[in-house]
Amino acid sequence: MPVRENLLWRMFGQALRYGIVGLTSNLVLYLLYLLLTNYGLDYKLTMSLLFACGTVQTFLLNKRWTFTHRGFYQSSFTKYLSTYGAVYLLNMMALLFFVDYLRLPHQIVQGVIVITLAVMLFLVQCPVNNLTFSFL
Repeated sequence: MPVRENLLWRMFGQALRYGIVGLTSNLVLYLLYLLLTNYGLDYKLTMSLLFACGTVQTFLLNKRWTFTHRGFYQSSFTKYLSTYGAVYLLNMMALLFFVDYLRLPHQIVQGVIVITLAVMLFLVQCPVNNLTFSFL
C-alpha cells in the first residue's frame, strides 16, 4: 500500500477509535449523571465526580488503544490534565450560569455541554500533523 494511502487509513482508524472511546464514555457517564442526580446527588458534585472518572478513563483508552502511544505517562498526563482542567472549569461555569442563574433544567444543560465540549476536545487533541495524540 502506498505511503499516502497508509497514512489516510491510519488517520481513519484513529478517528474511528477516538469516536468509539468518546461516544461510549460520554454516553455512559451522562446516563450515570442522570441516574445519580435522579437519586438526589447534587448535579455539580455529580458532574465533578464523573468528570474526574471520565478524564482518567479516556486518557488511558486513547493513549493505548486509539493512538497506540507507548511513551511516558507522567508528562503526557500532566498536559492532558491541564487541558481537561480548563474544560472542567468551562463545564462548571456553564452549569452555574445556565442552571443556577437562568434556571434551565440541569439534565438538558449538561447534555448540551457534553456534546459541545466533546467536539472541542476532539479538535484540540487530534492534530492532523504527525497523526499523533497531541498530549502524548
